[in-house]
Amino acid sequence: MEAVAHEALPESYSFQWSGQALEEKKSGSSSTLVFVLGVVFVFLMLAAQYGSCGLPLAVITAVPFAVFGAILATWMRGLDNDVYFQIGLVTLIGLAAKNAILNVEFAVPRRREGLSVRDAAIDAAQFRLRPIIMTSLAFTFGIIPMLIATGPGSNSRHSVATGIIGGMLMASSIALFFVPMFFYLIQSWE
Repeated sequence: MEAVAHEALPESYSFQWSGQALEEKKSGSSSTLVFVLGVVFVFLMLAAQYGSCGLPLAVITAVPFAVFGAILATWMRGLDNDVYFQIGLVTLIGLAAKNAILNVEFAVPRRREGLSVRDAAIDAAQFRLRPIIMTSLAFTFGIIPMLIATGPGSNSRHSVATGIIGGMLMASSIALFFVPMFFYLIQSWE
């Protein structure tokens, strides 16, 4: 809009953004920083909880799958990368980490009981499959009203819901296989 205004309007005209457009323009460069700080904050909280840096790393590996799913779903639906989509991405950090935490929280005690890293990861993947799927599907079905919303403000709801649903589906399907593998790799290196 700014480029077209500079080309089409005479020099004596000026324009100014206001409201939501102004806020989106001001926050455009800070969205990446907010996302990175969100991931770092989750990592540091988990590092304090587990007392190591390896286990939080295994948990954080679920986040890229969720982000990829969100971007893919938003692209397939023809939506923009707006501030609402970015809010959904920050939400996905916690949701994807929750699934991975369920695996890691089960594997760590099994490891302390004397199981090998491989067996602990496999047990966690088997025993935590149902809780992960159930909680992810419950949350995903709870977001569907936002996905099909109509009326004022529905575009913002569509943007948030599409990103979250795409991210949750990807984190609940593909990350389920990779998080135990990352747990195995990281614990084997420690």
